Parts: sequence; structure tokens; C-alpha cells
Amino acid sequence: MPSFFSPERLASGRHRPDGLTLRAAEQRDVAGITALANLPLYRAGTQRLPFQSEEATARWLSAGGAAASPPVVAELGGQIVGIGGLHRQTGRRQHVAVLGLGVHDGFQRRGIGAALLNALLDAAFNWLQIRRVELTVFADNAGAISLYEGVGFEREGLLRAYAFRDGAYADVLAMALLAPELCEPTAGIAD
Repeated sequence: MPSFFSPERLASGRHRPDGLTLRAAEQRDVAGITALANLPLYRAGTQRLPFQSEEATARWLSAGGAAASPPVVAELGGQIVGIGGLHRQTGRRQHVAVLGLGVHDGFQRRGIGAALLNALLDAAFNWLQIRRVELTVFADNAGAISLYEGVGFEREGLLRAYAFRDGAYADVLAMALLAPELCEPTAGIAD
């Protein structure tokens, strides 16, 4: 049976750094988000190309697109140290959101990713009627995989040579987390 979202599981054992603020990203954050996106470790965990401009960041932030809610920034001491968002799917997949998350190179493994993940999953399942959250993560990103599995995400597949990164093709894991009611046995379906 698949793992599902559990608020208790999400909150257990997670330390949130003192002074960390989570809030909706705003146009005033363009420079900080751009600086974050241009960091080598942050970029290596995403599909972003090098040398992102502030103009491109401003366009992305203004567009909003298929976001289920505004991007959420993590701010510590006046500096943007992380960002995450949910991108709602459409049509017959409108119950699904794709999760994106990244943390500043110098602030990883301090609970910032967990705080962002907690906030985004709470919004998805308790406010936005999303019942499935999915993501892709580079197969060599052990820290992120551990974070996602720690709250119940399950590996659903390996996508080989998914993206070109640092001169080579890299694999990603497809992962998902379901709302509890999607994990219940369906009456009348034989095993």
C-alpha cells in the first residue's frame, strides 16, 4: 500500500532554524531568488541553466503560470535561503501538483528544506484540495531523497538520462505522496 500524507509524520523530528521566515515570494525578492538560482549546488539539483538573469526571474515570478499557490521563499537574516512551489496540473489531473524545492548551497541540512516542504504539503492537502504531490529528484541527491522519503514520498520509477547536467546525462527518480483517502482499498476491485 502506498505511503500517504500524515501531518504527524511530517512534523516529527524536524528542527526549524531560529529566525526562519516563510512567506509568499514578491517582486522585491527578484535579486535574492536570482542569486539563489545561480548557486552551483542549487542549480545542479534543478533543471535551470547557468546565468539566470534578474529579468528572467522577474518574468517567471510575474507569470505565476500553473502554480497552485505563490512560490514560497525561506528568509533568514534578510537573505533568501530557499524557495519552493506547487504547480497544479489541469483537466483530469487537477488533483495533482508537482513540487519544486531548493535550498541555498550554504544553508543545506539545517531544516530549511523540511520547513518549506512542511508548509507546501500543508497547503496542498489542507487548503488546495490537492490529493497527489509528485516530484522528480536527481538520483544522486541523497539528502533530498532522504527528506522526501522521511515524510512519506515513495519512489515510483527511475527516469534514465532524464536531463543533461554538468556535461553528462543524469537519471532522476519519480516520487509521489498521496492523500490518505487515495490509499484506501477500492470496493469491488479484485486483487
